[in-house]
Amino acid sequence: MFFAPVLELVLYAFLVLLLVRSVFSWIEPYPKNRVHRVAFDLTEPFLRPVRRLVPPFGGFDISFIVVWVVVLLLIGVVRQAG
Repeated sequence: MFFAPVLELVLYAFLVLLLVRSVFSWIEPYPKNRVHRVAFDLTEPFLRPVRRLVPPFGGFDISFIVVWVVVLLLIGVVRQAG
């Protein structure tokens, strides 16, 4: 099936974007750099709803971890289906 490997690649690319965003958030909290801005713009629509559902834990925003785990689970499902 052609769809599964492409979807898996997209999900891995999304994980890379999440990682880029997290690294940049430590260096530059507000996205000004073009790479940071792209990573922010592509990941924020997925993080924002999770952030509303899962409150900060001990002052830390854990929406990133929740989305990361969900994407890893989706990759596992796609691999099984493919």
